[in-house]
Amino acid sequence: MKAHPAFGDSLIAGILLLFDLAVGIAGVDRGLSVSSFLAVTLLLLGPLPFRRYHPVGTSYLILAGGFLQLFTHGGWENGLPVRMADFALAVALYTMVAYVGRKSGLIYSAWLVAGTLLWAIFQIGEVQAVFLVFMVFVIFGFSWAMGEFVGARRAYQSELEQRLKLLETERDQQAKIAVGEERSRIARELHDVVAHAVSVMIVHADGAAYTIRKQPEVAENAVRTIAETGRLALTEMRRLLGVLRSEDAETQWEPQPDVRGVVELAENTRAAGVPVRLEITGDVDDLPAGVGLSIYRIVQEALTNTIKHAGTGTTATVRLARTQEQLHLEVVDDGFGTPHDVVKVSGGNGLIGMRERAAVLGGEFEAGPNPGGGWRVRAVFPLAA
Repeated sequence: MKAHPAFGDSLIAGILLLFDLAVGIAGVDRGLSVSSFLAVTLLLLGPLPFRRYHPVGTSYLILAGGFLQLFTHGGWENGLPVRMADFALAVALYTMVAYVGRKSGLIYSAWLVAGTLLWAIFQIGEVQAVFLVFMVFVIFGFSWAMGEFVGARRAYQSELEQRLKLLETERDQQAKIAVGEERSRIARELHDVVAHAVSVMIVHADGAAYTIRKQPEVAENAVRTIAETGRLALTEMRRLLGVLRSEDAETQWEPQPDVRGVVELAENTRAAGVPVRLEITGDVDDLPAGVGLSIYRIVQEALTNTIKHAGTGTTATVRLARTQEQLHLEVVDDGFGTPHDVVKVSGGNGLIGMRERAAVLGGEFEAGPNPGGGWRVRAVFPLAA
């Protein structure tokens, strides 16, 4: 168990008191007043246990004890040129420098120098005073040096603690920001998954209801597609929601979709009744993971919008062209387009999500009516190192 700081100061005061009483008997025997001796002892040693909590007040009480000793104690004739309790003055100087500051320590040192010179002139007044004054100044100099060292160390520790607290605060803030960003990302992922899957399922359900009597085999295929699309959507939703619920560091992560999943998106859209033509120029198999995921999600959202808003008889074209420095993506349909009021009513989450995905990777994004009719989504991603 670590001892309380006041206990150490009390121990020092007790040791000085014992030695001081032993030396003080000689002074009392030579005519020194007992009351004066005890008053000086109380002022010099009494404040020591409290110096860490009230450094200025205790230091100046000790200084007052030193000046009281100067005017009440004799010099060589009483055999008391220096008392053991006088070391409390050096401790007080150390306390002022270490706990209050250099400026306060200089003021306190000036009082000590003045008192020391008065003591040497009026109580000693002999050649021996030179040596005694030198020794006193050496002790005070050592106290000042220790105070500077401890004060600098205390300031360093205080600054270090403040920096640690600041880092902890910044870490907590970054964690909150990261949580918010992760929730936004998961919300976009869920929007993409649910919107695409539900759109496909609704189209197939309508088709199954229309053909169930006349073409039961077509209705059966439609129902089978609905079930498969629902299972895929449910699997991906569980994966995304598992990110929020799981606290296990060993959670198994499934691979994120990439450009290769665009082929499956095109097939699912064709199955939903919208013919899709896929044009890929260049090698897109080794794209960065972030670019591949963004391409997949943008194509998914664009084809979902085509299914929901383009109308019957619509065809869509997905173009991917990779150059040495850029990847160009374009999704075009020849339907009615996505009216501005539809985007406004729906909140535009899909378009916002696509634009954010492109912006995060330093790319460009455009979406709007195609001059030749229909709706056009275009994104460009930089690939240069």
